[in-house]
Amino acid sequence: MDHDRGDTSERDAHWRGRLSPEAYAVTRQAGTERAFSGRYWDEKRPGTYVCVCCDTPLFASGAKFDSGTGWPSFTAPLTDTCVTEQSDTSYGMVRTEVLCAACEAHLGHVFPDGPPPTGLRYCLNSAALVLHPSDGSPPDQPS
Repeated sequence: MDHDRGDTSERDAHWRGRLSPEAYAVTRQAGTERAFSGRYWDEKRPGTYVCVCCDTPLFASGAKFDSGTGWPSFTAPLTDTCVTEQSDTSYGMVRTEVLCAACEAHLGHVFPDGPPPTGLRYCLNSAALVLHPSDGSPPDQPS
């Protein structure tokens, strides 16, 4: 699997300059933050989660649930077209990787063990997301 997304040196420099080291490692190199370490695993504020790289709206807080895994988990994306999925066979496992459809940022993985209505668990990295609260307060600053 090509975790660098085929970025050229110029594109790589763009992302390194725009993102924190953790957000770069997660989104551009398909890294994973430690469980219970990201700022959104226990987040309760209503709003929309957007891509840290390109600000594309991805997940609504209404689809978020406590999976007990230590990562923010959602039952479904905002739309059928805002994320894409591809097979991930890294680390000797077979998983389904979730990517931002607009910029191909690695967001996390989706598993078939979520609650109704979808039965899916989109297990994401906080470092790949920014919460835009629905109460009119400013969006969180990217980490």
